[in-house]
Amino acid sequence: MLTLTANDIRLGCTATDWQDALTQASQDLQEAGRITPDYHAGMLAREQQSSTVLGNGIAIPHGTPESRDAVTSTGIRVLQFPKGVTWHDNATVTVLVAIAAQSDEHLDILRHLTRVLDKPGLARKLAEADDAEALVTLLSKEPVVPKCDAQTLCLGVNTRATSELAMSAAARLQGLGCVDSAFMKEIVSQPPVGLGQGFWLVHHSIGSIRPALALATPKEPSDELAGVFCLAGPGDDCRELLERIDNFLAQNTPLESQSVDAVLSRLSGEQANAVSERVRLLNTHGLHARPAKQLVQEARQHNADIRIRLAEGDGNSVSAISLTRIIGLGARRGQTLIISATGDDAEQAVKAVCQAISDGLGETVSPLRHHESQPESAEPESAPEPLADDEPLKAVAASPGLALAPAFVMRQPTLDYPATASDANEQTARLGRAIDEADGQLRTLIRQAEGGEAAPILSVHVEMLQDDDLYQAALEAINEGASAEAGWWRAIDTAARAQEALADRLLAERAADLRDVGRRVLANLCGVAMPTPPDEPYVLVADDLGPSDVARLDTQRVRGLITARGGATSHSAILARALGLPAVVGAGNRILTISDGTDLVVDGERGCLVPNPGAERRDRINRRLDQLTRLQAQAHECRNEPATTTDGHTIDVCANLGNTAHTPDAVDRGADGIGLLRTEFIFMEHPEAPDLDTQVKEYRHAFDALDGLPLVARTLDVGGDKPLDYWPLPHEDNPFLGLRGIRLSLTRPEILETQIRALLTAADNRPLRIMFPMVKDLEEFRAAKAIVERVRAEIPCQGLQVGVMIEVPSCALLAHTLAPEVDFFSVGTNDLTQYTLAIDRGHGQLSAESDGLHPSVLQLIRMTVEAAHAHQRWVGICGELASDPQAIPVLLGLDVDELSVTSRRVPLVKACIRGLSREHAREQAKLALGKATAAEVRDALETL
Repeated sequence: MLTLTANDIRLGCTATDWQDALTQASQDLQEAGRITPDYHAGMLAREQQSSTVLGNGIAIPHGTPESRDAVTSTGIRVLQFPKGVTWHDNATVTVLVAIAAQSDEHLDILRHLTRVLDKPGLARKLAEADDAEALVTLLSKEPVVPKCDAQTLCLGVNTRATSELAMSAAARLQGLGCVDSAFMKEIVSQPPVGLGQGFWLVHHSIGSIRPALALATPKEPSDELAGVFCLAGPGDDCRELLERIDNFLAQNTPLESQSVDAVLSRLSGEQANAVSERVRLLNTHGLHARPAKQLVQEARQHNADIRIRLAEGDGNSVSAISLTRIIGLGARRGQTLIISATGDDAEQAVKAVCQAISDGLGETVSPLRHHESQPESAEPESAPEPLADDEPLKAVAASPGLALAPAFVMRQPTLDYPATASDANEQTARLGRAIDEADGQLRTLIRQAEGGEAAPILSVHVEMLQDDDLYQAALEAINEGASAEAGWWRAIDTAARAQEALADRLLAERAADLRDVGRRVLANLCGVAMPTPPDEPYVLVADDLGPSDVARLDTQRVRGLITARGGATSHSAILARALGLPAVVGAGNRILTISDGTDLVVDGERGCLVPNPGAERRDRINRRLDQLTRLQAQAHECRNEPATTTDGHTIDVCANLGNTAHTPDAVDRGADGIGLLRTEFIFMEHPEAPDLDTQVKEYRHAFDALDGLPLVARTLDVGGDKPLDYWPLPHEDNPFLGLRGIRLSLTRPEILETQIRALLTAADNRPLRIMFPMVKDLEEFRAAKAIVERVRAEIPCQGLQVGVMIEVPSCALLAHTLAPEVDFFSVGTNDLTQYTLAIDRGHGQLSAESDGLHPSVLQLIRMTVEAAHAHQRWVGICGELASDPQAIPVLLGLDVDELSVTSRRVPLVKACIRGLSREHAREQAKLALGKATAAEVRDALETL
């Protein structure tokens, strides 16, 4: 969205008429280099279509879509007219917000402004503001949007106690992220207050994250107990929610139905005797100013009180004759509007308004396509531009490797189904059969994937199928007249959108898993089979891939993966790395224009793809592939030989593991040990913290398979971005900078101590190295090591080493203070790069720049190695940089002692080292350290 700044404000303007005001605005935008003179004509044309006055003295003039070519760069100007300007619709304008937008950004500005227009006295404050920053604040401050919708309703709870209903409602708000544990503590100790008619209220502001209202009703309501409202937030922010309660109670009649829609209707202020009807919005840009004004004009023609509510919104209804409130709904194409009316002309009014909406409210509209039944965004998606032949397209590097093969584009089949059905019992039975069928399909895939990375993820899918909340939400929709397909997908889509809205990116990405489960059941209901790949080798192209899609892949045929969406941490990326398939993700919708059979290059190391490579590029790729094939064969043959350079220097090449079950495979591939065991897998697989015996059994599997080779176990690394259900944490705006790693473990030292005790017991004097994650300085290391020493006194372990992961820049900068007290360092280059460059490696636009070969990261590694070697400590690299072919010589030249990579890469990394001399490697390291950017480093190394 466009952002207002003080430089965009012009105070104390005067104008002879509205045309003069518009001319001043366009001239200002032109002088700023935002538009050409032709844009002014577009602004005038837009006013001829309909006034851009929003109300409260604000007008938001902008050009027509045809005038966008006259916009050189998106910009905004705000002109204040303290004495007012009479607009052509006789409205008085005191603030003019002129927008030049190359896309539809003005629609976001418009929706935002309509939400702030309801502030009391806003027009006067805007006209009287004598400071640009003050005016920016008035127009830009994000209004508090309270939550009260279908998700906050807990209907039919099996209890007759007000306290239990209060806790059910509060727990629902906590589950939605509206309150935290502090709020729950306050509600437990607070008796509900009677409101009359059998309804009660509990309210508190402590622990409130967002103003919200929940309602819990008993399964068997009575005159004494019909329901309990739970209100969260300070009084000023809850004014609208209190009005909703008043609306609810004002009808003074028992709830005739406990359906979600009936309760929301009553909360919104709709009368029980109101005539109502649903209608889909078809306008391309949603309910913006021009169609909203047409709707208002239609509503004013009828002798009825007409209200409008967004079925997918917060449940609040607005007057159909309030332009600003209608725009403030933010209704998008494909969403459902609920029109209700009371009065003499109610039935005719509802039909007329619904017909006007269906006809487009003065705009040309087209029917909805299937995939638009629940729109993904407010903006329409234009047809993506096809990819150019032989031109690389940058994306997110998700899994290393190189591939060249014909494309197979996995296009989701069209699932056509009726939106409604009259036989609720039959629809419920159909849904049950489809869910059971999906359960069987998933369990078959789990058996096929046993021991692999996909199995635990698919197990989560089975759990999702058994989620009673999902099932109940689908049943509610079916009982309200939806078909089994429509009811199920409504439940899935609502839950997925809630997941996607989470600030935690990793959790938000898991919405793809929910949709994957949902599509499987939906396909079963529709009797449609999922797409079948060809029998020949291919590169799989898809919008996104669910774990079940990846689990079905025949790794003998698929050569690489490309997805339009997703990040480096999505499940498709994780599984691609586990399968050893080159993959790039987040490539954008343009890749979906590729035709099946188009030759595609997938470069998972550089994060790019190339359609239809030209003869020169194809020859170069084929040479690289031939060389890689020969190297892989030779590397496999020599996998058990040490990684010794041509001048006699040997370093260890170990394996990174996410599960002890993969230890035998790592040993078979020639690993010199386990350089990183991510122990959180055992904590995530259990509903509560695993006890000592459980952990000992798991760790012992690894030690037994290693047969004397060393194991580096990273202590529990969760929190922030990787929460545990049984270890609740407060909401964090930036979980990557919050409670995670060792700082979280030290808040529950008993859990850390149990883990260390289990590791020492399982090791039984076999080589064990314990490593603490996310250490920032010596103080944290000492606190964690003290626990190790206490347990070690009880369980002796010969040759035990204790070290830290270098992931935080402060730890690298202070390595000289840590080195005397640690036994080793292991550099986690993924997080170290992320924190050093301040770039999220899963970011759709910036991830390609999150490169561990950046000179700043290399300097931190150099400092760490020098500090460690000064005290005879060893240093390993356990991030993805350790398996990057361009980085290996540089790391070797920086004198690291160990590289730890995925098991599949062990033979290749060993082979790479055997072809290097230490002297040449140090020259490459010196060259890299002397460059200014990662791109310069890679370019320089490419020429060697």
